[in-house]
Amino acid sequence: MTDQPPVHEPTTRRRQFLGRLSLPERTFITDALRTETVGGMLLLGAAVIALIWANVWPQAYQSVLDYTVGPSAPLHLHLSLATWAQDGLLAIFFFVAGIELKREFVAGELRTPSAALLPVVAAVCGVALPAILFALVNSGSGGHLGGWAIPTATDIAFALGVLAVVGSHLPSPLRAFLLTLAVVDDLIAILIIAIFYSHGIKFWALGLAFVGLALFWFLHRRGVHGWYLFVPLAFVTWALMHESGIHATVAGVAMGLMLRCHREGDEQHSPGEHIEHLVRPLSAGLAVPLFALFSAGVAVSGPKLREVFTQAAPLGIVIGLLVGKSVGVFGGAWLTARFTRAELNPRLKWADMVAVSVLAGIGFTVSLLISELAFPEDPALAARAKTAVLVGSVLSAVVATVLLKLRNRHYRELCEEEDRDVDGDGIPDIYQEDDPAWQARVGESARPATGEERGSGPDPRPGPGPDPRPGSGSGRQGRSGNPG
Repeated sequence: MTDQPPVHEPTTRRRQFLGRLSLPERTFITDALRTETVGGMLLLGAAVIALIWANVWPQAYQSVLDYTVGPSAPLHLHLSLATWAQDGLLAIFFFVAGIELKREFVAGELRTPSAALLPVVAAVCGVALPAILFALVNSGSGGHLGGWAIPTATDIAFALGVLAVVGSHLPSPLRAFLLTLAVVDDLIAILIIAIFYSHGIKFWALGLAFVGLALFWFLHRRGVHGWYLFVPLAFVTWALMHESGIHATVAGVAMGLMLRCHREGDEQHSPGEHIEHLVRPLSAGLAVPLFALFSAGVAVSGPKLREVFTQAAPLGIVIGLLVGKSVGVFGGAWLTARFTRAELNPRLKWADMVAVSVLAGIGFTVSLLISELAFPEDPALAARAKTAVLVGSVLSAVVATVLLKLRNRHYRELCEEEDRDVDGDGIPDIYQEDDPAWQARVGESARPATGEERGSGPDPRPGPGPDPRPGSGSGRQGRSGNPG
């Protein structure tokens, strides 16, 4: 009887969740999040100024909001400053969001179905559960179901601003997940706004807006350049969309989605990446903070805060942001990983995912926008909804800060490992560890130098030599034997 070869059971390779990013993706996300972090700090500052202004000089604040500018013909653009901020400035924000979404689908984390599934499911669950909880809280006689979409949004800039304030060293995989989550979240938000908060549609204006979008796409695909052509075209298209009754921010995200975000030939950056690099500082540093200045000014007092926790609509918003968002995002991610056999990065824990999920409960910018759209005929209720957005976002930020601080030392170690560059070539060592050339280069730098080598140039290694303390005359010249 002959021996039979052993039979190996087929194994399914498990995909890693929150694993190491590719170097181009890490570089892009680092640059993008650096701008968003600065914008988040400005956003926090603008929100604080708005709150102080609205509570110390309420009449002056309201008069500024109601001040109208713009032409009344041929299109109705004689709008208040608050409306310009809501419909105009946020169109720039959603334009950048559209470019981010397009790039994610063609070159980022969403380009493959297996990689896209987990953040998309997490984002969808993070939108659905807050809406369900809001509806349950407002299902009684005193409820207002029209505000169901208010607690569904995530504000990436505000979240990054909080991270900058508390000094959390969040590793790049967690930051990338948060950014991808926010991108999908923005897409869902703009669909909600377009479908549920558009009224009195004028089809002639909508048709002309689509003509403008088609011309924008045609000129871009033909390789036509020049801001002096595209900026006026974008403004006219935005104005027509505003006139049509569809929320004007839809024009912004539509134009963002039309840009080409893949590289051709010897391009170092696609047109979409280049334009995003130019416009993102304008969005994060000016448009969104100004929107916060004109939208976050609500009266804050003991009775006003009491209303947040005693009335159905604002209470539903707080619960949706603090509980619905965190449970929805974490539950969607965990269940997807569980049933798709995705394996969590061994350097991280599911507790880290809990902290990021709570951080996603900061729903500042888009939630404030939807608060205006949900209750247009009831300014008092809209103001209470905004107060609830602020309360829910602050509570989410506080809870997330506590959770992140518990692991901040570990995060710092991971960030140091991600950024370590022994040979100083500008590429982190973790991306070169398997490269024989890098190993040889690092090994050569670590090799003990001979006496002749020491005399021919500076010795990078610490060792016997001139006293390195300040004032001792040590330095490059002293090491080479020349007089200091």
